[in-house]
Parts: sequence; structure tokens; C-alpha cells
Amino acid sequence: MNRATLIFAVLLAFIAALSLLAGKVWIDPATTPNAALILMELRMPRAVLAIAVGAGLGAAGAAMQGYLRNPLADPGLFGIAPMAALGAVGSFWFGALMPPAIATWSLPAFALAGAALGMALLALIAGRTPSGAGGGIALFTLAGLMIASLAGALTALAITLAPNPFALSEIVLWLNGALTDRSWREVWIAAPLVAIGIGVLALSARSLDALTLGEEAAQSMGVDPRRLLWLLVVGVGLTVGAGVAVAGIIGFVGLIVPHLVRPLTDRLPSSLILPSALAGACLVLAADSAVRVLPFVTELRLGIALSLIGAPFFLWLLLKMRRGLL
Repeated sequence: MNRATLIFAVLLAFIAALSLLAGKVWIDPATTPNAALILMELRMPRAVLAIAVGAGLGAAGAAMQGYLRNPLADPGLFGIAPMAALGAVGSFWFGALMPPAIATWSLPAFALAGAALGMALLALIAGRTPSGAGGGIALFTLAGLMIASLAGALTALAITLAPNPFALSEIVLWLNGALTDRSWREVWIAAPLVAIGIGVLALSARSLDALTLGEEAAQSMGVDPRRLLWLLVVGVGLTVGAGVAVAGIIGFVGLIVPHLVRPLTDRLPSSLILPSALAGACLVLAADSAVRVLPFVTELRLGIALSLIGAPFFLWLLLKMRRGLL
């Protein structure tokens, strides 16, 4: 366990405890009526889900930046999150055609199917490159951008052709990302997939370390570019796809978190993935707690709140890069 892991683990424990009490109505376990019921059925699943979603996005961001060797890389570049969003939007169209017992699962099921389709397309396009890691990375990036662009266009089309204003409102609200009214059901859908995804990304850590020396050096050290690409496709697909399936689009976490963690480590990808997962969990959990206590009539969507943080942070990174400090 490195220093960053220890710091963010302690921070996560503190934020998690605070998150259980925070809300429009703060809970005092000693005096609030039905405090145990509120904590177990409302606050606890939401907190666990925030931790799972944030951990997945943080780990995916660290792995992405290591693989592309670009500090501005974000899991959204893979196109898997937009494909998961497209699948979720499809559930608003076709979910009503299913039997009621199945329809309740249609949104996460469609979103996961969209993420799986995105992973399959990415692997089909980029996984067949016969060249070394360099060609694979370029093709991987371009394929991800193409898939993201296509998914975005199809999602916009689905919104434009929404069958009624209610469906249009539901789609737009969901795409903004939130953990409102989530339950243990969403936790059981997302948490196992995120855990498996982080485990897969951890398997790629040593290869990502070798890749920092250059593509040819990495291959001379025994790194298999195709195996590395598959690990990243599966790992990012599971972590990001599961998060989108239960929470909608939550951006910038994968971009921000590695930059917060990197100064506390030796800057190698293997030292970043686990602490980035913890830091991502801290960020999403803290943001979700904040949107609950803000004095707005309706709760601010989590995706909007993180975008308001992430966009200035991204601008700051660009300015640092222009000055040669990144």
C-alpha cells in the first residue's frame, strides 16, 4: 500500500461517514425517528453506489492516461460511455414493450448491452491491428472517437424523435447523471461489475509501466500489445459501462482524479490505478453529498455538478500544458 492509497482510503472513510448523515435533513442517529431505516434503505445504498461509480471512473481514467500517455485522456474517449448512454435511451423507447417483471430491469440491461456493443466494436476495429503498440494506440483512439461520435448522434436522434414530452424529460434528466432514488438493486448491478473491471485494469498495470519507456522498449520487455489492448477494453468497458447503467453520464472524474493522485506517487501507472479508484470514490461521494445539501428546490444533477468542477479543471490543465508544465 503506497502513501496515496492510505491517504485516500482514510479520506474515503471520513467522507462516507459524513455522507450518511448529510442531506436536506441531517440525521442524528440518536434522535432522528427511523434513523436506522433511513440509513439502511436510502443513504447507505446511495453512498455505496457513489463509491462504486467513482472508483470505476477513477481507475479507468488512470489506466487510460497510462495507455495513451496523455494526461488529458478520459474514459469517454473510448466511446463506451456514450454507447451505454445510447443503450439506456433505447430502454425509454422499447422498455414499455416488455412484460412488467422484465421492464423494471430494462434501463440497466439496455445500458450494459450498449456498453458491451461499444466494447465489441472497439475490439473489432482496433484489436485486429497487426502493427505494434504505437499503431494500436492511434487506431484505438480514433476508433473510440468514431464510436463516441456515432453514439452521440444516435442519442440526439432518439431524443429528437422522443414519443412524448414526458419521455423526452426522462431521457434528458437521466443523461445528466444522478444517484437520486437509487437502491440496493442498482448497487448489486454495478458494484460486482466495477470490482471485476478494476481487477482487470490492475492486471494491465505492469504492462502500462513498461509502455512509459516507449512502445519498442515495452515490446522488448515482453509486453503483448494486443493482450494489453484487450485488458483495457474489458476493464474500461466494465467500469464505465456499469457506472453509466445505474447513474447516467458522469463526466470528468476519470480526467481529474489521476492528476490529484499523481503528485503523491512515483507517477507510474501501476502506482495510480488503486489510489485513483479510491480518489474517484471520494470525489463522486463528496459531490453527491454536496448536491443533497444545496438549498435548491430540486436536487442538482450529479453529472452537472461534476461538469461545473471538471470544465475549469480541464481549462487549467490546458493552460499548464501550454506553458510546458504538464
